Amino acid sequence: MNDDQQENRPRMRYFRYAAVSLAALLVLSLGFALTPAEPPDPPAPPFSEQARAAAFEDALGLRAAGLELAAGAADGGAAAATGRIVTLLTIQARALLLPEAAPVSPSATAAPPSAAPEMTMPELAAALAASGSARLEDAKSADGGMARLLAGAGTAQLLAARDLAAAAGVPDPVAPAAAAGPASSPSATAPDPAAAPSSCPTAPPAGPGAGTALAAASTAEQEAVYGYQAALTRLPPAEAGPASEFLARHQDLAADAEAWGRLHCGTVPPQQPGYVLDAGFLAAPAPGLAQLEAATLPAYGDVVALAEGPARTWALQALQSAAARTLHWGGDPGPVPGLALDEAQLPLLPG
Repeated sequence: MNDDQQENRPRMRYFRYAAVSLAALLVLSLGFALTPAEPPDPPAPPFSEQARAAAFEDALGLRAAGLELAAGAADGGAAAATGRIVTLLTIQARALLLPEAAPVSPSATAAPPSAAPEMTMPELAAALAASGSARLEDAKSADGGMARLLAGAGTAQLLAARDLAAAAGVPDPVAPAAAAGPASSPSATAPDPAAAPSSCPTAPPAGPGAGTALAAASTAEQEAVYGYQAALTRLPPAEAGPASEFLARHQDLAADAEAWGRLHCGTVPPQQPGYVLDAGFLAAPAPGLAQLEAATLPAYGDVVALAEGPARTWALQALQSAAARTLHWGGDPGPVPGLALDEAQLPLLPG
């Protein structure tokens, strides 16, 4: 009997070990099953949204710095220059703001961000130039409508940086690689005039496309060429020199737009024998030339929005040079050149 009991004891011990192990395994498995898994990281926002958010953040930061600088400006010219910067950046920030993030009260625009960076006028000019260059670089890859908005914002910021630097008496802060002055020509990015698309659809596209936008840009350039040719003999010598350079640029741009249009299966408009110029233009050509230059901005904005790759890069450079020429003749390219904004419809900035 004792021998049987001794033999059963190890068996019972092994049974207990097995039962305890099974219970522990059951508890662990239930615990793992009941413990919620870590949620996956949210996907990264699309590039266009990242570019918009970066542009909005930069606009707010530069606006705050401008408000701080304007409040302490003793010189009237400096105060006026920084005031123009603040107005520009306020409109741009509102254009870049998502509607759902807008405040419900108009008073929310009165309070600037609490952590306004302290900058001198030269530092603000340099920061504006850096922001403008970043916006134009992002416009190369962003989606159509956002590309147009970024291109216009960047173009205006580069012009504002030059204006502020001139008011501060410091060198132009815009890097030569990012600069596209009034006499700059983007022909280096234009296609070979002899090039042609491999095939074009027989049916017209359902909506506006890059070819249509490039055809419109070609028409705008042809009209600008005609206007400059008529104005050259009526301008004083000091203005005739720049006008002659601008005429050459418009002739290049008209040829470029036609070549790009053919590559994008656009219908190239025929050369018109002339355009109607009112008596005011002939008597005082400078304001009329400003209007002609400003009329090309929406055309290039359309190309930026509808084209991609090298054609968009060409249009970005053309947009910048057209905005600079508009300013040269005393015109206003607007807070977002290439995009018509209804400021009354823009969302208000958060407090």
